[in-house]
Amino acid sequence: MTALPAFEDHDRQQSKYTTCYMCACRCGIKVTVENNQVRFIQGNRNHPVNKGVLCAKGNAGIMKQQSPARLRYPMRRKPGSERGSGDFEPISWDEALDQLTERLARIRATDPKKLAFFTGRDQMQALTGLWAAQFGTINWAAHGGFCSVNMAAAGLYTMGHAFWEFGDPDWERTKYFMLWGVAEDHASNPIKAGIDTLKRRGAKFVSINPVRTGYQAVADEWVPIRPGTDGLLALSMVHVLLRHDRFDWDYLVRYTNAPWLVVDTPGQKGHGLILRDRDGNPLAWDLELGDVVDASLPEIQPALFGDYTAPDGRPVRTVMSLLAERYLDDAYAPENIAPRCGVPAEQIERLALEMAHVAFKETIEIECEWTDAYGRTHDRFVGRPVSMHAMRGISAHSNGFQTCRAIHLLQILLGTIDVPGGHLSKPPYPRHIPPGIKPARDMAPNTPLKSPPLGFPTGPEDLVIDGEGRPLRLDKAYSWDAPMANHGLMHMVITNAVKGDPYPIDTLMLYMANMSWNSTMNTAQVMDMLREKGADGEYKIPFLVVSDAFHSEIVNFADLVLPDTTYLERHDTISMLDRPISEPHAAADAIRQPILEPDRDVRPWQEVLVELGGRLGFPAFTTRDGIRRYTSYQDFIVNFQREPGIGFLAGWRGAQGQNSLRGDPNPNQWQEYVDHQCFFVHHLEDSQKYYRFCNRDYLELARHAGWVGSVEPIILELYSETQQRFKLAGQGLYDGPMPKRPEHKARLVNHFDPLPIWYPPLEQGRIDLEAYPFHAITQRPMFMYHSWDSQNAWLRQICAQNFLYMNRGRAESMGIADHAWVWVASHHGRIRVQVKLMEGVAPDTVWTWNALGKQSGAWGLSQDADESRKGFLLNHLISELLPQRGDGLDNVTNSDPITGQAAWYDLRVSITPAKPGEVGAWPRFESIRPLPGMPDSPDQVRYRTHRRVNLRRSLWDVLTRGKGRS
Repeated sequence: MTALPAFEDHDRQQSKYTTCYMCACRCGIKVTVENNQVRFIQGNRNHPVNKGVLCAKGNAGIMKQQSPARLRYPMRRKPGSERGSGDFEPISWDEALDQLTERLARIRATDPKKLAFFTGRDQMQALTGLWAAQFGTINWAAHGGFCSVNMAAAGLYTMGHAFWEFGDPDWERTKYFMLWGVAEDHASNPIKAGIDTLKRRGAKFVSINPVRTGYQAVADEWVPIRPGTDGLLALSMVHVLLRHDRFDWDYLVRYTNAPWLVVDTPGQKGHGLILRDRDGNPLAWDLELGDVVDASLPEIQPALFGDYTAPDGRPVRTVMSLLAERYLDDAYAPENIAPRCGVPAEQIERLALEMAHVAFKETIEIECEWTDAYGRTHDRFVGRPVSMHAMRGISAHSNGFQTCRAIHLLQILLGTIDVPGGHLSKPPYPRHIPPGIKPARDMAPNTPLKSPPLGFPTGPEDLVIDGEGRPLRLDKAYSWDAPMANHGLMHMVITNAVKGDPYPIDTLMLYMANMSWNSTMNTAQVMDMLREKGADGEYKIPFLVVSDAFHSEIVNFADLVLPDTTYLERHDTISMLDRPISEPHAAADAIRQPILEPDRDVRPWQEVLVELGGRLGFPAFTTRDGIRRYTSYQDFIVNFQREPGIGFLAGWRGAQGQNSLRGDPNPNQWQEYVDHQCFFVHHLEDSQKYYRFCNRDYLELARHAGWVGSVEPIILELYSETQQRFKLAGQGLYDGPMPKRPEHKARLVNHFDPLPIWYPPLEQGRIDLEAYPFHAITQRPMFMYHSWDSQNAWLRQICAQNFLYMNRGRAESMGIADHAWVWVASHHGRIRVQVKLMEGVAPDTVWTWNALGKQSGAWGLSQDADESRKGFLLNHLISELLPQRGDGLDNVTNSDPITGQAAWYDLRVSITPAKPGEVGAWPRFESIRPLPGMPDSPDQVRYRTHRRVNLRRSLWDVLTRGKGRS
């Protein structure tokens, strides 16, 4: 018998648990390590998010760790060299932090707003926001302003939670699932598992998306909608429901503001505001009393429809009356909406009635005693098994906030929010509407802000503007430009800073934000801005600090580079104070622990922030004697408390780790997480799982855990008084701040409305649509995430070049063949790309993968890598400002006028065949200079921790080995 060769020694290997960071799913992983190298990565079968499932990205974390693009030590731009040249010299961490501390201390002691600190998808915004507030600058925000703030804001202002990280479909019980504008990378593993679950049960899956790839490819019905018209489709479905009397009366009366009375005095101050008593309580009309009553009282019989007279003589109407009057108008009839959104009228009608049938004829009832927030006991949960999910295809339009509100209106009319089979919130949501945090405005030297930089305005009084109405924030969030910019406008920071509008700054700190390439609109011009100098010969942005783990395109523009660790080399928290890993029926958070020891002189950015907080003397980071309070990031996470008993980690609190959700700091908390596979789960009781906006047991738990400020019921808001206050300000009918500039007045009047509205995307109203007949959109591939992964040697093998995908019939009618080169032009720019034809895209839409295109030399790739020779970005065609038309609107952001969401998907283009010989992606930019000490990009990439073992066995050995053994 042939002896087996020697295999690897498993006794020398160790398996550790942590949390993946190859996308935003935060899946649990089990990493096998030997000699400080990753042997392999598996999904953690016990983890609440992925339950053992792991995608290509997760498995390819090995090659992210092997990337030659990893930064290796702190660097500063050499004196006399030009910004962007990549001419750096290595320095020590002490030198880097001393230089940065000195600069930041001077800014903080004189004018804190001269520091702008913006972060990418860092998953630790509770820490970075706290740091900015302690510094005293209001100029902080994260990536959400060009990602999905429309989704978050619309949900939080309507139902107290939102799609994706705020809530999920009830995959186990839903019978009808509608997916709006979701690309195939979003919540990749959970959505794939969820879709599999519902399809195995025979539930119907409808996809509304101009592109049929990924999730859409397995949908039972594909609706190829025209981009930017989803709001019209949703409101037309609302029309159908109202016309056929298919809405949940009881749900609307009990849980929404549909019965509230609205002042109906057009042209007068106070028009459209909710009628309230002296204590501010909303009023309704009681049908038994025939009079106005406190709408929050549980035993009243409120009118859902009707016109009445208030005690002071003013005419009033119920919210539901206003809603029905608007959407029953023929303008929303399917036959009138169909030509605009590209969906046949009969299909609109059928889809709406199918959902109504499932909601009301296939109702789910779960027997379970529960008590509502008014003290009434119920013996069951009633569920409408229709669920929806939406993401960037909805949010990345300048009408996305109102579109998302329209989708939520559709859900609420059907009674599907937080009920069995519907759309469920995930702890710490739902929150009261809106959450009670107001954005900080006042600043003073060496003084922390009194509230966080980001918050939720309820009216013009909450804007961050000066006495003349001018914006105080660099990005103009919470100004008349974008009053409800809950995530800031990161995409406007560089442009505004270079223009000195509203003021110049001293230092810009960017963390994991590739703002000169794929995370910006107006790419080439932004690169020029970063190099732009004033009349004095100094850069208009005097000092740029970049922290990243990899050599992204923005790194070469830095004056100071602070190298971050990879996710396998650091401690992290995925916190209940931030963006936890909760599931609908369980509050859950997680950590990352170091799996590997770094082989470079790098530090986690979290650790750097904690140290800087101590160096700069932030009150939250130092004792009363000015001594540094926390020795490390781990120490900070364990001992910092937002309020007594509430910290960054919810598990194993208390001196002995005996408490969940709330308790004193536990010095062994990190080890408890490590011992429990790096996650914590608190399962809800059966009586807490549904109707959580009005569930007494759940609200008491939420108050105990610090998720909500009170146990008062959360009323779902079909009608937004916040929106009406801003609209009144635009009309000059508001008792409070009002805009002075005509364009600001017009934005408030035209785009703010207490009921969801639809308006054409703003850019499309300022260009010749016939000259640019195609909608152009991007989406990220399921196998890559942002620009991080197109450097990954394994994932690059799946795709290293993106194409512009066109509808086959439309392309062939234009004489464009498969793989032809074409010119794509917008009002702003022009690119040359290669076309790929397909059937699964709407005829008036073209699309491509986002972020595959790279600048030559970046990300550790060779200068002739396919990503730079053949890959491209649509970003080159997009402007961060709306097109100029000589009407005075020369500096208006190309964003949602309500939230400031970057309007990536409003892009319209023309397509013309390239001439013979015109091949290759264009434009091409100068190759990025290699960084000091960076290894060359390998010609061939293989990864192994052991020598290959080849088995050479005879057929006899194969057939007989093991015979006769017990």
